Amino acid sequence: MQMVYLGFAGSAAIEAEAGVQLLRLERFGRVLKSCHLAIEELHGLDSSQSYDVRLDLVTESSGFSPVEHHYGTDPLVVMREAFDAAEHELETKSA
Repeated sequence: MQMVYLGFAGSAAIEAEAGVQLLRLERFGRVLKSCHLAIEELHGLDSSQSYDVRLDLVTESSGFSPVEHHYGTDPLVVMREAFDAAEHELETKSA
C-alpha cells in the first residue's frame, strides 16, 4: 500500500490504523494488486479541521478503481469508512 499525507505530517496512530485496515483487504489478495491511500487535512474558513480520505484500488480485472471520497473530523474514523467501502466494492467484484 502506498500512503500519502497532504497538508499535515501524519501520525503513528494513523499509520498503525492504516496497517490494521489493510489487513481487512488481505482476503482479496488474488484480486487486489495494490492500493493507494491519501489523507488530506482540510481547513475551513472558521479554522475547523476536517479530513478527506481517498482510497484507490488496483485490481487484476478492472485496473485502477477509486473508492468514493470520505470526509470527517476524525481521520481514523474516516479511514475506516473508506476501507469499509473498499471491502464492499471488492466483495461485489469477487462475487
